[in-house]
Amino acid sequence: MKGQSVAGGVVGIEGIDVAPETLSDDSAYIRAARRGLPGEVVRQAVGVLGRRETLAELLGATPANLNRLYRRYALSRSQSEALLDMLRVVSRALYVFGDLDRANEWLDVALPALGGRRPIELCDTFQGRRLVSDAIRRIEYGEFP
Repeated sequence: MKGQSVAGGVVGIEGIDVAPETLSDDSAYIRAARRGLPGEVVRQAVGVLGRRETLAELLGATPANLNRLYRRYALSRSQSEALLDMLRVVSRALYVFGDLDRANEWLDVALPALGGRRPIELCDTFQGRRLVSDAIRRIEYGEFP
């Protein structure tokens, strides 16, 4: 599995400078969101995940001006929390599917359990990410075809 370490079914995502503990520990997650993630993490996420449009929408930007966020010392609290939440979803998928290619493949497949939508289509909202996380959890425990 391509990740930094495992904690509670969450792994660090290689190439994205967010500590695995930040994704697995609620207190660390809250501290990081309040402090604001560096804009560089956005650039890293785009480079590693290749989901420019999704990340731009998530952060309230357009794909064309996403690079403005790269230069920020710190993202806003809401942007940081949205990005951390998205990284948690990807991290969980990475843990369950074993590597980033398989996780990305799953994120792009229309699923009947998600109303025929692709999981990545739901990741631009908090509730959508909850639905995707729930689907990943169900796969992990063998409850999902």
